[in-house]
Amino acid sequence: MSISNITVFMPSVLTLIGIPGLESVQCWIGIPFCAMYLIAMFGNSLLLIIIRSHRSLHEPMYILVGMLGVTDIALANTIMPKMLGIFWFHVPEIYFDFCLLQMWLIHTFQGIESGILLAMALDRYLAIYYPLRYSTIFTHQLVYQIGAGIALRAAILVAPCLVLIKCRFQFYHTTIISHSYCEHMAIVKLAAENVRVNKIYGLFVAFAVAGFDMIFITLSYIQIFFTVFRLPQKEARWKAFNTCIAHICVFLQFYLLAFFSFFTHRFGAHVPPYIHILFSSLYLLVPPFLNPLVYGAKTKQIRIHVVKMLCS
Repeated sequence: MSISNITVFMPSVLTLIGIPGLESVQCWIGIPFCAMYLIAMFGNSLLLIIIRSHRSLHEPMYILVGMLGVTDIALANTIMPKMLGIFWFHVPEIYFDFCLLQMWLIHTFQGIESGILLAMALDRYLAIYYPLRYSTIFTHQLVYQIGAGIALRAAILVAPCLVLIKCRFQFYHTTIISHSYCEHMAIVKLAAENVRVNKIYGLFVAFAVAGFDMIFITLSYIQIFFTVFRLPQKEARWKAFNTCIAHICVFLQFYLLAFFSFFTHRFGAHVPPYIHILFSSLYLLVPPFLNPLVYGAKTKQIRIHVVKMLCS
């Protein structure tokens, strides 16, 4: 690696500092993070075991919940081992190519999770809007095709971010990333060259995935609410609405944290760095932590099987 007075040429190793401004207490911050990680692993694994082992749960809605659980496990395992290595074992170095791989995996899994939430909204819309035709429209084959399409969309859209960094940038101001994981804009900001193309494409991906999904999820639930409130019986309205509560909770916590992290990273010049990094880290960890708790508590069929399994 050749180093000039102000730039670094093609660094092979980068340094993640964790949470800037809170380095002295990172070992304590790692404790709740680790607890959330372990609960996320246990909860999502339990959810997958229950869905897989009970034929009554082999329905499109529960298959989508299982897909969400797999994505949550993969996302948490992508970030937490390295993050805890920084917090507890003072191992901040990461190979440049591994950092790019982590960036691609993180944003790909985020895109997959967003797509699954859209598929869940579509599932509830069809179940409530077309109850008699639901089983013939939303088949198992369609669910698996939607899952494959969601994964391909995320992987293909995020891949150019990796290529644009690897092929366009040769000189970097520093090798120190003021973050606890390899995030796209955190890496781009290291470059000592024109980063306009990278920023524009990053915005395009964010709005093409999260923006598109959020708009259609919102429209789906608006249609669902109109349909539910037109039902003649109060009990029928509550039953239909109750099937959507868990999805709405997951949808709100995912997108509120996502857009706070996104906009503070790009436009929050007056937000303290440690606030942004903490929320960015929580944005990746809270959904895997909360999703199994929400679906376990709010979905009656899953809750019954969880109680039976724990009691036995």
